[in-house]
Amino acid sequence: MATAVAAPELAPARAPAARKLINPWVIALTVTLATFMELLDTSIANVSLPYIAGGLGRSYDEVTWILTTYLVANAVVLPMSAWLSRVFGRKNYYMACVALFTITSFFCGIAPSLGIMLMARVLQGIGGGGLAPVEQAILVDTFPAEKRASAFALYTVAIVTAPAIGPVLGGWITDNFNWRWVFLINIPIGLLSLFFTNRFVSDPASFAEERKTVRKPSTDGKPGKLNIDALGIALIAVGSGALEVLLDRGQIDDWFGSSFICMMFVIAIACLGFAVWWELHVADPVIDFRMLKTRNFAIANLYYFIFGLGLFASTTMIPQILQTLYGYRAIDAGLVLGPGAFVITLLAPVGAQLVQRKIVHPRILLFGALITVGIAMIHYSHFNLATDYNHYALARALQGLGYAFFFVPLSVITYSQLKPNENNKASSLTNFFRNWGGSFGIAFATTMADRRQNFHQERVGAASTSTSLQLQSSIHQLATYLQQHGYSAADSTYAATTRIYAQLQAQTQLLAFMDVFHWLGVITLVVAPLVWFTTNFKVGGKAPEAH
Repeated sequence: MATAVAAPELAPARAPAARKLINPWVIALTVTLATFMELLDTSIANVSLPYIAGGLGRSYDEVTWILTTYLVANAVVLPMSAWLSRVFGRKNYYMACVALFTITSFFCGIAPSLGIMLMARVLQGIGGGGLAPVEQAILVDTFPAEKRASAFALYTVAIVTAPAIGPVLGGWITDNFNWRWVFLINIPIGLLSLFFTNRFVSDPASFAEERKTVRKPSTDGKPGKLNIDALGIALIAVGSGALEVLLDRGQIDDWFGSSFICMMFVIAIACLGFAVWWELHVADPVIDFRMLKTRNFAIANLYYFIFGLGLFASTTMIPQILQTLYGYRAIDAGLVLGPGAFVITLLAPVGAQLVQRKIVHPRILLFGALITVGIAMIHYSHFNLATDYNHYALARALQGLGYAFFFVPLSVITYSQLKPNENNKASSLTNFFRNWGGSFGIAFATTMADRRQNFHQERVGAASTSTSLQLQSSIHQLATYLQQHGYSAADSTYAATTRIYAQLQAQTQLLAFMDVFHWLGVITLVVAPLVWFTTNFKVGGKAPEAH
């Protein structure tokens, strides 16, 4: 009789024990794999666009929609990932995103026309949009508060280095193989991620309670009807899509000189403005903006925006500067970003240990990181056309030093005042702000560089008229040199004038880029002191209880 009773008690005891055998770092590496792949795809195709245009028989301007469609779909899905993971289950939703991303990568790689490519990129963006926020939520729930900093270090390496490695890897693949492999390379990584996710990842028991919030209460004991914030979803989808198109195409289409861009602006402002009001008043919003009432979480989201702004703006500008002004190949320009990625990979775990062992408080570490990033941006703004590879690489390493100690303390501050049942919603909002920071950063860099170049050209043009003695002297000296090397008098004067003009163009373009770096540095330094306005908290302390 005793044996009969003991048997059923032993059976359920084995399941939790088996689950505990899974090392949390195995789960962390598993979910980081797909996230790294997705973030890599935000930039890997950039340098391949001319080759894609040739392969599909379309103009360069047309194929830039390959980038826009992906970013638009990504921006639409990303803020809704918390709600979607509650509807389908976090593991199920994550695996569905990986599967969709992998399948559509295949169709991008074999696309015979631009139309099919764009359709595949939209679906790829939908699949990729849920990966980063769900991974962050999984990491928060997998690691206890006192060990969470180390997990955030791994996440830092993924979200910072992937966009930086993208152009280098894309250039190398395109030069040595075929542009189609830029997309096909995702397939083995995606399949590997699906296998490991299915084997090692599971939803925590507490998440089951959170999932119940997406269904209306039922009186008959059965699951309640799904509570869908249809208006909120529609407003956020349309508004986010319009805003992303506005930011990505604005400079190409002359901003508000284009009726299309004006229309996107009106749609974005109207939809997102109404969406915020609606989400603040609906019972179960698809994006819970009310969480921003928590001071630490609100300030942290501002820093996520600044993080995206600085990282993506600088990552976009540096290869462009080196290729257009210094004559670097795409892969060589991308390699300048390498030292920054190496420093982050090396020192992010150090930052995690400083926080985890309570050697340095997260607020102090974050403040120091922001000051370092700001100084690095200001340092960039003093470069000239004689600056060599080493100086650019060292400046990027200095920027990487700041980012290495930036994300871990920021993540700890983000979740310091949140209840466990708010982690899922929080990860969507933080990635929402980071993503929009990146979009605004790229738009800010491209637009300001163009406007500041026009400004500097006007100033240089006013000082370099045909009556300028200094200009005439420079042309005469260069023409004389060319005549000594075989040019005729007429050809030497024309070539000298053209050469001087090209140099002035290069100087004004560089000055414009340096102005952008200067303002990025100023913005970063100005927001740095806000970290001291966060509410003090105990590092690794117990989270507030869920209601």
